[in-house]
Amino acid sequence: MVQAISDQRLVEVFKKVLNSLWEKEQNVISRRIGLSWERETLQWIGNSFHPNITRERVRQIEDSWIKKMGRIIKATDLTVIQDKAREVIELHSWLITRDKLINTIIQELELKNSINSYILEIVIQADYDIIKSKPKWWARTYFSIPSIGKKEVDSIHLETVKILKRKKDVMDKETLYNMVKETLSNSIKDINIVLIDNVLDVFEDIVKWEETLIGLASWKILNPKTLKDKAVYVLKKEKVPMHFVDISNKITEYLWDKVKVNTIHNELIRNTDFVLIGRWIYALKEWGFVPGTVIDVIAEVLQKRAEPMTTEDIIKEVLKVRDVKKTTIYMNLQNKKVIERVWRNYYQLKK
Repeated sequence: MVQAISDQRLVEVFKKVLNSLWEKEQNVISRRIGLSWERETLQWIGNSFHPNITRERVRQIEDSWIKKMGRIIKATDLTVIQDKAREVIELHSWLITRDKLINTIIQELELKNSINSYILEIVIQADYDIIKSKPKWWARTYFSIPSIGKKEVDSIHLETVKILKRKKDVMDKETLYNMVKETLSNSIKDINIVLIDNVLDVFEDIVKWEETLIGLASWKILNPKTLKDKAVYVLKKEKVPMHFVDISNKITEYLWDKVKVNTIHNELIRNTDFVLIGRWIYALKEWGFVPGTVIDVIAEVLQKRAEPMTTEDIIKEVLKVRDVKKTTIYMNLQNKKVIERVWRNYYQLKK
């Protein structure tokens, strides 16, 4: 069981470890974590050297000095942090984002939220059994074990993007993860759904939507900006046709954007992505609904069947795509310009 350590003791021991380094090493690491003042960027620190050095060179220097600290930390109370980090990383199938790991350690060791998280990060990074990813603008920093490297992480990400682009829509996470697992099982040892889920936490172009869905951040459905996109968002979330007033209310509830009822109704009317299927009730065209009146729908149903149909069968098919009363459908069957009754209770298109 991992032993506890107080906030005060943690900072105290860390400062002692830091003081065992050369003055230049102390200076750079202190500035990087904001130990005495605000945290400074790699570029800012690089510009303070004479002559100036690149931000990448500062990062390399920082990494080497942190590993030097690792040998000293092994003989201190700070190993509590490293032990807890390895425990958490293992529970997450050997990979976890930096923020999730730090927050979990703070919670489980009962540290104060005000603790300097960069101290924890350096202590973890100093562990030779843990790898910290290199910073990328399109990805979050993560920690992993050496056997889960950049190659494995990139493979999972690329395969996920490939499947989502082919699908062209959000997917159930479990379905997607099993597809990724099946494809990469020969190239990544012990790949599992938990690992895949944690890897996808790393990438900014992947969005986990609600609790079970996942998609690409570039898709409008996951990042709705226009009124049309917001209406699509609500309908896909609710998964059923809706009255335009309900759509307006749900936009306010889900997206905190108050819109006028008439404005959303005008958008639904003019945009062909939406189909009026009943009295002010709208559905998405991609669900299989087609525009047109009830008589248009009846005509299409009869045309597809290409043979006479009973009243009951016609009503059943029309109700799949229109939210209307059965009597409305029956009344439209009496339109002798389009429909003809061939014998009792059977109808076909007029020839």
